[in-house]
Amino acid sequence: MNIRPFLLTIAIACTAFTGLTQANDSTTTSKAVPYEYGMPLHVAKVISMSEPQTQQCKVITADMKYIDNTGKPEEISYRKMSDACDFQN
Repeated sequence: MNIRPFLLTIAIACTAFTGLTQANDSTTTSKAVPYEYGMPLHVAKVISMSEPQTQQCKVITADMKYIDNTGKPEEISYRKMSDACDFQN
């Protein structure tokens, strides 16, 4: 049994999988534009909203991914009070 073709096939498959993973990472990690007061957003549909979890009541940076009126996906970051502030007096 010749193992060389088998090892070559595994090496090519691993290389292809690594390339696809890197391509997928580069397309999904876009830079969020920081929001400035008065900036027009033209939000047609909100895809997701995320923020870091914290136990302290403080100002944090949250992210919002959305589709604008032209159908183009956008991402924006904004400052807000953490959810921990809702439970403190």
